[in-house]
Amino acid sequence: MRKVELRMNEKEKYNIIKNLVDNNGNKNTAALKLHISRRQVDRLIIKYKENGKSSFVHGNRGQAPTKALDKSISENIILLYQNKYYDCNFNHFKDLLKDRENIDVSYNFIYEHLTTNGIYSPKIRKATRRKIKKTELLLKKENQTKSKKDIELMINHLMDLEDSHPRQEKPKYFGEVIEMDGSIHLWFGQSKTCLHLAIDLCTGTIVGGIFGNQETLKGYYTVYKQILEKYGIPLLFKTDNRTVFNYESLSKDKRTSDKDVLTQFGYACSAFGTGLETTSVSQAKGTIERANGTFQGRLVQELRIEGISNIEDANDYLVNKFIPNFNKCFALNYKKYPSAFEDSPNTNKINYTLAILSIRKIDNGNSIKFKNKYYQPYDSTNNLICFKPHTECLVIEAFDGSIVVTIDEKVYQLKELKKHKKISVNLNEVLGNVSKEKRIYIPPMTHPWKATSFKKQLQKAHTNHVYA
Repeated sequence: MRKVELRMNEKEKYNIIKNLVDNNGNKNTAALKLHISRRQVDRLIIKYKENGKSSFVHGNRGQAPTKALDKSISENIILLYQNKYYDCNFNHFKDLLKDRENIDVSYNFIYEHLTTNGIYSPKIRKATRRKIKKTELLLKKENQTKSKKDIELMINHLMDLEDSHPRQEKPKYFGEVIEMDGSIHLWFGQSKTCLHLAIDLCTGTIVGGIFGNQETLKGYYTVYKQILEKYGIPLLFKTDNRTVFNYESLSKDKRTSDKDVLTQFGYACSAFGTGLETTSVSQAKGTIERANGTFQGRLVQELRIEGISNIEDANDYLVNKFIPNFNKCFALNYKKYPSAFEDSPNTNKINYTLAILSIRKIDNGNSIKFKNKYYQPYDSTNNLICFKPHTECLVIEAFDGSIVVTIDEKVYQLKELKKHKKISVNLNEVLGNVSKEKRIYIPPMTHPWKATSFKKQLQKAHTNHVYA
C-alpha cells in the first residue's frame, strides 16, 4: 500500500474530520475550525469514508501546470546562451530572446534554468559572488545539505561596508544636473575606444553619446553639441577630474595655451551659462558610472551581433538605435518633468563657442604658424591685412574645423600659405579654369571668444581655480 503524505493544511483538515467521524463530534464546531460551511464538512466526511486519508491530497499534486513551457524551450534557451549570447547579462538576454528569437519568457525562468546548469551572468554582482562562495564553504564545512531558506538566513543579513551606498534625492528639474564621463573599453573590433556619455540625473535619460579614439575635448564638445541642439542649455555639468575639465592635474612643465583644455571647456560652459563641477569621488556621480556599466553589459554584445567593427558604424548605431531604445527601456519620460533647459542657441553660435583657442604671434612674414602650417589674415573682402611683427592674436578653431583669428578685437579669416602655388596663370594654364574661392563666414565680435576675456579666464583658472 502506497504511503500517503499530507501537507500541513491538508493534515490539519484530515485530523479534524477523522476526530469528528471517530468520536461523533459537532459538525458546526468543525466547520468553524476549518473556516468552511456545514455542507463542505458533510462532503469531506463522505470522501473520508470512501477513500480514507488519500482523499485529502490535492487532485493536482504531481501534475505539471497547464501553462508550463515545453522542456525543449529551456534546452533551446541554454544552447542559444552558450553559443550566441554568451556575453550578455540575463536581463539583456531576455530582451534579445524576445526581439530576435521570438521567445518570450520571464527573467526568473531564464535565471533558474541557467544557474541550475552552472551558468552565471558575466555581470554577476559582488554580493552574489560572495554568497555563492560562502554557500560552498558552509556545505563543505558542515558536510551536510541545508535547505535554501536556512542558507539565506545565515548569509543574507550581513553586508560589507564598501558595498553599501546610501540613497540620495534626485534633482527636481530635467536638465538641472547632467553627469558626464568617458568609458575606455573594448567596445568593438580589436582596439579599445572611448565612449563619451552624458545622462540627466533627474530622469535617467541619456542626452548625448559619441565614440572616440581617446577621451578628448573634441568628444565632450560633440556631446555638448548634441545636448544643445536637441534639448537646450543645461544648468550644470558634473564630471570627474580629467584634464579636459581640471587643468590643475596636468604637470606645470606640460601646461601650454593650446593644451589648456580645461579653461576652453569651462569657458564654453560659461559662455552658454552652464555650471561646471568636478569631483574625484566616483560615488558622487554614481548615475553615469552605473550607466557605463549597463552600456558595457549591453552595447558590446549588440555591436558584436550586428557585426560592427568601425567607429563610424558604431556611432550611427549608438545615436540612432541604441540610445533611443535605452531611454525607452530604462529612463523616465522627461516630458512629464519641469525642465531647467534654456532655449537652444543658433548653429553659428554653437560652432564658434565650442571651439579650441590658441594664442599666437604674427611673425616677420605677416603669417601665423598653427599646427605646422602657415596662415595669413584676410578681411571679409579677401584683402590681405598686414600687422607688425610680434602682434599677439587669438586663433579660433571652430567645431566644424574652420579657422579664424581675432586681432585687436576684430575677426579675420585665415588662409593657408602654401609653399608652392597650385595653379600658374603664366604657364600652360587657362584663366577660365581657375575656380573661385568660396566666401568664408566671419563671425561678428558678439561671439563669446575675445582675446582679453580669454586671458582673464586663463588667469582665474591658474590662480583662483575658477574654471567656469
